[in-house]
Amino acid sequence: MFAESEDDSHLDVDGLLRLAADRSAAARSELVEVISDLFFDRDRVLSERERATMSDILRQLIHDVEISVRKHLAIRLSDEPTAPPELVFALANDSAEIAHPILMRSEVLRDPQLIEIIRHRGFEHQLSIAMRAALSESVSDALVETNDVSVIEKLLENPGAEIGRDAMSYLVEQSQRVDAFQNPLVRRKDLPRELAARMYWWVSAALRTEILDRHDLEPAQIDDIMESAVGAAVRADGELNPDGAAASRLAARMLEQQGTSAELLIEVLRTGEVALFEHLIEEATGLRQPLVRRLVYEAGGEGLAILCRAQAFLVEDFSTLLGLCRAARPERGEVYPVARVAPETFYQLIRPAAARQVLDRWRRNPDYLDLLRQVAALMISPTKRA
Repeated sequence: MFAESEDDSHLDVDGLLRLAADRSAAARSELVEVISDLFFDRDRVLSERERATMSDILRQLIHDVEISVRKHLAIRLSDEPTAPPELVFALANDSAEIAHPILMRSEVLRDPQLIEIIRHRGFEHQLSIAMRAALSESVSDALVETNDVSVIEKLLENPGAEIGRDAMSYLVEQSQRVDAFQNPLVRRKDLPRELAARMYWWVSAALRTEILDRHDLEPAQIDDIMESAVGAAVRADGELNPDGAAASRLAARMLEQQGTSAELLIEVLRTGEVALFEHLIEEATGLRQPLVRRLVYEAGGEGLAILCRAQAFLVEDFSTLLGLCRAARPERGEVYPVARVAPETFYQLIRPAAARQVLDRWRRNPDYLDLLRQVAALMISPTKRA
């Protein structure tokens, strides 16, 4: 067994080295235990030489001792602000169960080390870092760059994580397709007001209410923000030519950033950007411009109903779009007597899967007159055909 020197104020360094020379697993485990006990003895004042000696021995032996010993040491070091940095970093790169307490709690680890671990270690190490009490923007950026949904979700749930504006904006856009991001994003105190307003268009009804409450927004303010965003986008692309490439580029960029939402289409029409509206429909559906115009402006509303139903819009949104399209219709066209019911009733009878089927047929064969005559047979729910 290791014995201290007669002078308790100093360590028997030679005794430590003799114990270190014993290469048996039992001796090495005992040595780590002894040194860690001495290292964390609050009643003992260690010299710099003594601390350096113990740190060097521990660092060299750490990978040769049993997992249980390394795990115990990691737990002790995780809350020690004066722990040897090299040893802490070695344990942080150990297996996930050993590294976990170090990655979660150690204040010795610096941002460059955390970022290195995020980029070169696996999911469990990244998850542990995402749970730290405090995270800088640079570390948060590295976690976002993993593109792992679970890691990013844990990051968003961490109130002590600083998330930069660019990263936050990116995650808001991603929340259109990754539902797991929506709840933690809406509940973050640092979510900018305008980004919260953008999320309003694609989250659930419950989260819409939470956005309004948390950010003290009125529905009219949401409309103003969307109108302003549409106006800014249009101004940035200059004067739009209804058949021009500029409108197509702008439409593609807006759909990439905001997704295909009824709210976006409604606001674009309300701001009078009819050409942009047509290009948004063209980009979202893959239909050609002449057919898009026939569909959205025909007076009966059946074509627009099919487009909206394929996108799973609410009936209220379809009704609003129908009114705006009728007001924007460039000329009076033929009404095709497909359904002798109110447009909203017809809309609710359409099966979304069938609407997507007809949309696909339109992409392959834009003969609108022929296919529109088949709408009732293809799309009305079987229970409603009697």
